[in-house]
Amino acid sequence: MIIQRHSSSRRRAVPVVGLAVAGLLSSPSAPPAAAQGASAPSTPASASAHRPVTPAEARTAAHLEAVRHRPAPLRAFLRNLPKGGDLHNHLSGAVSTEYLIRLAGEDGLCIDEESMTAVAPPCGPGRRPAADAAADPAFHRALLRAWSMEDFPAGESGHDHFFATFGRFGEVTWRHRGKLLAEVAGTAAAHNQSYLETMVSPASDAVKKLADEVGWDPDLAELHDRLVAGGKLDRLVAEARTEADEADAEFRAEARCGSARPAPACRVTVRWISQVSRGASPERVFAQMALGLRLAERDPRFVAVNLVQPEDWDSSLRNYRLHMRMLAHLHRVYPRAHLTLHAGELVPGLVKPEDLTFHIDEAVNVAGAERIGHGVDLVHENDWQRLARTMAAREVAVEVPFTSNAQILGVRGADHPFSRYREHGVPVVLSTDDPGVSRTDISREYEYAATTYGLGYPELKDLARASLEYAFLPGRSLWRGNPTREGYRPVAECGSVPAAGASAGTACLELLASSPKAALQWRQEAAFTVFERTFRGATAGK
Repeated sequence: MIIQRHSSSRRRAVPVVGLAVAGLLSSPSAPPAAAQGASAPSTPASASAHRPVTPAEARTAAHLEAVRHRPAPLRAFLRNLPKGGDLHNHLSGAVSTEYLIRLAGEDGLCIDEESMTAVAPPCGPGRRPAADAAADPAFHRALLRAWSMEDFPAGESGHDHFFATFGRFGEVTWRHRGKLLAEVAGTAAAHNQSYLETMVSPASDAVKKLADEVGWDPDLAELHDRLVAGGKLDRLVAEARTEADEADAEFRAEARCGSARPAPACRVTVRWISQVSRGASPERVFAQMALGLRLAERDPRFVAVNLVQPEDWDSSLRNYRLHMRMLAHLHRVYPRAHLTLHAGELVPGLVKPEDLTFHIDEAVNVAGAERIGHGVDLVHENDWQRLARTMAAREVAVEVPFTSNAQILGVRGADHPFSRYREHGVPVVLSTDDPGVSRTDISREYEYAATTYGLGYPELKDLARASLEYAFLPGRSLWRGNPTREGYRPVAECGSVPAAGASAGTACLELLASSPKAALQWRQEAAFTVFERTFRGATAGK
């Protein structure tokens, strides 16, 4: 019962609210090569592989085929491709490492020379001013290696190095959420994206303190009552909203939003996802979940909750089923909030075989997740084909960051379940995860999909459409039915697919005015038209 309600909530009509948030609705190192892993077949199962192709799409597809094996023209094509949204993005890990190093210097932070960790001043023995990196290329390179996946040390696993970076630059990222967002949103705009859902930890210290005061109670209803008693949880909601206000103000100042020359970042619609540290004590995990879900119902800038930290940690494994039960309980209390969960970010050898058999299933069928992050261990799940069919029927989308999966888990090419999800009709959206740490960007994720799996232009276009279709934006969709299974067909009010400069009828205009989701999708279709006109009359490959 809960699952069905959560599945249908993606299309639930929600009143439009004025949002004081960065990016109000407005006009609109590389992934590993296929040769590094097993070859992967093309994946023709989704509706995009069989749908009718317009003449403009055919010309665009021909150009893609002409440049498919020419890296520079291919990257230019994919950078200009309208790519919708990034639905799996951690703000602190999304910022470029160069920008973090610069901020550390501007804030007068120090670097512990043994661990390469940013710390607060003063810079005593064994600590060096971060500002030195501006004039010392060797020091700057050392920070790049310690704070990202660029040329990380030999003998260190990608998994361990990746997760260690966050502790090293954490002193930088908590200070300037708005500046970080301006940089990340600016990168999204540069790669022709219009929407971003990014993860942060709201009222982080305060929620931990409240959890420790309240303590643990296996009776989850009683535990929630303790958290809300006397307005305690509502005070944290207010604190989180104040944080968001401050971040919004810093963002708008940094990006010059509202000025005569706003930065492109101002055109990106942004929503926050509250992240929960799954490695914490049960009482802290539960309190963070409750805060995030309550916040999503009280502030339209926040849309969902997700679990972060390594899924393979002992505490994460030990409490996984408990966490799913917590979410199932709290989602009944907060049914209007959304859930997207890191699940199945595991491979054989990283955990015991039995730990590979149920994580995605529990996220979908117990917690009621509407999207899954990573989902790499799909084929190791008990009756994985049944699970995939369930996800397809409920339109539970999978957020796929190829570079992250290769760096952390060593999964690439045919070993990645990308093709299997598509073969079973499960919605797939490409994402970046932590592009700053991973040294990637969304265009390179599309490049990997195109070159490794042989995807043509219609399939890439529908992957971009999916990134808005399965976004946690309020309002009705521009598309009818299940577009992953049936193709992207406009709702009756809007007739044919919208195009740049095309006029919309009264009913369609009413839908666009009432639905932020449909409005953003309409603008994406207009952007596709402009993009496809680039190839009108052009010689393929020129």
